[in-house]
Amino acid sequence: MGYTSLEKQQILNNLFDHAEQFSSEKTRDKIVEALYKNSSQFIAEGVRYSKTKHDQRTERLDAILTSPIWGFPIMLLMLGAVFYLTIAGANIPSSMLADFFGWLEGYITILFTMVNAPEWLHGVLVLGFYRGTTWVISVMLPPMAIFFPTFALLENYGYLPRVAFNMDRLFKTVGAHGKQSLTMAMGFGCNAAAMMSTRIIESPRERILAILTNNFVPCNGRWGTLILLASLFMAANFTGGIKSLITTSVIVGIVLFGIIVTFSVSWILSKTVLKGVPTHYTLELPPYRKPKIFDTVIRSSLNNSVSVLNRAIKVAAPAGILTWVLANIDINGTSILLHMVQYIDPLGQMIGLDGYILMAFIIGLPANEIVLPVLLMGYLSTGELIDTGGIDNIKQVFLDHHWTWLTALNMMLFSLLHYPCGTTLINIYKETKSKKWTFLAFIIPTVIALGVTFIIAQTVRYFGWV
Repeated sequence: MGYTSLEKQQILNNLFDHAEQFSSEKTRDKIVEALYKNSSQFIAEGVRYSKTKHDQRTERLDAILTSPIWGFPIMLLMLGAVFYLTIAGANIPSSMLADFFGWLEGYITILFTMVNAPEWLHGVLVLGFYRGTTWVISVMLPPMAIFFPTFALLENYGYLPRVAFNMDRLFKTVGAHGKQSLTMAMGFGCNAAAMMSTRIIESPRERILAILTNNFVPCNGRWGTLILLASLFMAANFTGGIKSLITTSVIVGIVLFGIIVTFSVSWILSKTVLKGVPTHYTLELPPYRKPKIFDTVIRSSLNNSVSVLNRAIKVAAPAGILTWVLANIDINGTSILLHMVQYIDPLGQMIGLDGYILMAFIIGLPANEIVLPVLLMGYLSTGELIDTGGIDNIKQVFLDHHWTWLTALNMMLFSLLHYPCGTTLINIYKETKSKKWTFLAFIIPTVIALGVTFIIAQTVRYFGWV
């Protein structure tokens, strides 16, 4: 029996409709649920417990931690607690390290004087290399020494898989993979490492989505900037524990904004250049375990501390040397650094920043850790990475250059959203083997950072809020 072309098309459409029904998320969930019920029944029939009641703690905790109602508020509280511990606990160690390095610099300078070293050599090695490196260590190391072990304890306890379970629904809604939540969590430590962790995503399309959006969660190189500015400007009128709480709230808000941008960009990309249907996966939640606190804290602290120090020496230190050189070579009586500032200042003013801030981000491409010391050096026009003498003096430097809460907010947002650091870009190219995706990973966050700060700056100025 023959069919017309129209009848054949109708038959094919019916087949596709039926196939879609069988492969729908609802059908898949029913299959998984049936498998789970059957396996639970087999266990109940074939397993005998030595105690009258076996441990049901995992099921009871999961009913709360993965609850559609309580799961997300608990996640926010956990995130806030981690940030509060990091912010409140890092102030004293950072100050002690800064004082120690300042004391040591005095003796290093004496040594250079004793051997009659040229002034330019002292400038490059001490005022550029040494100060750039020690700034990174004193500002970044204490927060990371608290953040990473605390985060590792949550992972060791078994909570992070529950976070992935909660986030899975949201990522599938925007066309991404649930495992992206795990790579995003890795990005809180290091975006470069998160690029490699995207290998756990089997779908090439969804892996590219994770790679292009991971930069919207702040890495360890940006925590120092976010924490310092939130403390100096957003929590300026508070003291003690309240100040740490306000600073924590601001940081959590910034992180949530980054997550919202991640979802938004993922949704747009999944509807345009990365069209496709999100794949499904079954996540087995492990039982809760008592954390090995000593082993976890020691291992995490040492591993990540060494990583930060290694990064400071290999990446941030050369950037410090470059900054000193640019600030000390004059063209027509003006340093190269100042020429850069004057050229890009109009763009900086449009987005609520200035030329010095944009210059610091440009020079800070190799490592986000170097942005603040480069900025301070540019403001003071000393041609060196200065020791500002404490947080209060740092704020005064900013105020002297007409900073307001808008400047601080937009610098925090620009730091959150702007292009990945050099190491991350290199890892993106290694993972994708594509100049196209590497370029998009650079240009997408840059355009978003410029757009968001421009809209905020123009809106605030239009209504006269600053």
